[in-house]
Amino acid sequence: VNVDVGERVTKGQVLAVMDEQTHKLNVSAAQAAVGGAEVQVADARSALDRLQGVAARNAGFVSLRDMEQAEAAYDGARKNLDYNVSRLNLAKRDLERTQLRAPLDGVIAKRHVDPFQEVSRGEPMFDLFVEGAMQASIGVPESEIDQFLLGLTGEIRFPAISDQVHRGIVTEISKVAGAANAFPVKLTIDAQTQDVRVRPGITAEVTLMLGDEQGDSAYLVPLTAIVPGVGSEKHVFVFNAESSTVKKTAIEDGGIRDSNMVVSKGLRAGDIVAVAGVSFLRDGQKVRLMNQGASAN
Repeated sequence: VNVDVGERVTKGQVLAVMDEQTHKLNVSAAQAAVGGAEVQVADARSALDRLQGVAARNAGFVSLRDMEQAEAAYDGARKNLDYNVSRLNLAKRDLERTQLRAPLDGVIAKRHVDPFQEVSRGEPMFDLFVEGAMQASIGVPESEIDQFLLGLTGEIRFPAISDQVHRGIVTEISKVAGAANAFPVKLTIDAQTQDVRVRPGITAEVTLMLGDEQGDSAYLVPLTAIVPGVGSEKHVFVFNAESSTVKKTAIEDGGIRDSNMVVSKGLRAGDIVAVAGVSFLRDGQKVRLMNQGASAN
């Protein structure tokens, strides 16, 4: 094993090597078999040419049976040569495969093997982290997966890198649910916004604008933020950062989901909605923005 965790490797670099002795002996044996098969082809060709020459000079001196046997012997010798050449090519390929080379430039993220360890067929040996190809992996509940489409864009934040927002696009949507009936979904991070501090395995927070195939969108708002109105009217208080006031805004009810209301109209992406103490608020009231909503002064 030539590399360890954290080492940077280049495409084609040898990462690990198997014991070559057995494979070298197999190549030597296959080469010897090819040499013997070539001699057999030459002898069979010579015998056939000799019979054909005699038959051409003296018609009737060579029987049809002898000619057919000579042709069959030559044909069998050629097929035997082709077989041994194939065995030689396989032996050479196996010898080449005794060296495991890096398929891409990257960094060794994990090493699964130790020197002189026996490795079974299909067993992973290294995890290779390729820079510039980062993805955020999330689990989507079965009640929401129908709203996910390939190409859906979103914002990705990393708590460990709080000063940056990364753009992502949905590139993989699993058709099979995994743990807790959640469907694995992956977003590829835009290389132009990717930070070198983003490392594999760190926690990611993903914000997405969900919608169906017709492009309709909605927002989930906690029930504590809803202000009942006359009849079926419902409102929320939206915070205005410039004036530090709240505005009573009419919304359209799209149904209840868990402890949230689906708001299909009345809100826009980025709106800050008061979620606590709304019964004490009034339209145009001055408020102070807190960590978890708007609080009256």
